[in-house]
Amino acid sequence: MLRENITELKHLLIQDAGLVEDMISRSMRGLLEKNPDMLYEVVKHQEPRVNAYDRSIDEMCVQTIAQFEPVAKDLRLVVMIIKMNKDLERMADHAVNISESGLYLIANPFLGSYDDLRFMGDNTVSMLKDAINAFVNEDVKLAQAICDRDNIVDEAGDKILKNLTEVMRAKKDIVPRALALMRIAHNLERIADLSTNISEEVVYIVEGRDIKHHKSERHE
Repeated sequence: MLRENITELKHLLIQDAGLVEDMISRSMRGLLEKNPDMLYEVVKHQEPRVNAYDRSIDEMCVQTIAQFEPVAKDLRLVVMIIKMNKDLERMADHAVNISESGLYLIANPFLGSYDDLRFMGDNTVSMLKDAINAFVNEDVKLAQAICDRDNIVDEAGDKILKNLTEVMRAKKDIVPRALALMRIAHNLERIADLSTNISEEVVYIVEGRDIKHHKSERHE
């Protein structure tokens, strides 16, 4: 029965992650394609589904621990699923934030290029997808590589912040739109950070090793 519960928990988490990944992709596509319907889908329909997964996974994890008293790797897995579940729920919140800023920008277009934001979004979605693959396949090497890729998203965010700060100094009337773009970049950075959390949690599940505060270990 413990094995069946763990299999069901993993299945639920993977379904939840797929939904969150779609929310992030849809929030960026809605902005870049100027499609408000896609953004409303994220805010009105997809977020409540993630919240339902959050509750179901949490309840099942608590029941599993109470009923079966798992130990060693099984216990690590259930505890880390609880943490991953919260990471995914927070990612969904960030996708909603991106969608809300996207709706503002569709109504109040920013005339500059979105290329850097597109690059940032593509890398962020790729990190989440690979983090879930690392979880499914217990792939420690992939998990550690994702942790290192967080720098790519951070650097893209820094570039966007610098460019938009210069634009705001030159054109005061563009400030609200520039701030909306900054909010999107910030939310993408936070999603990348949370994907890194999941990758670190994969390493802990498989090896019982905490790499959160030992970055040098990622390069072993």
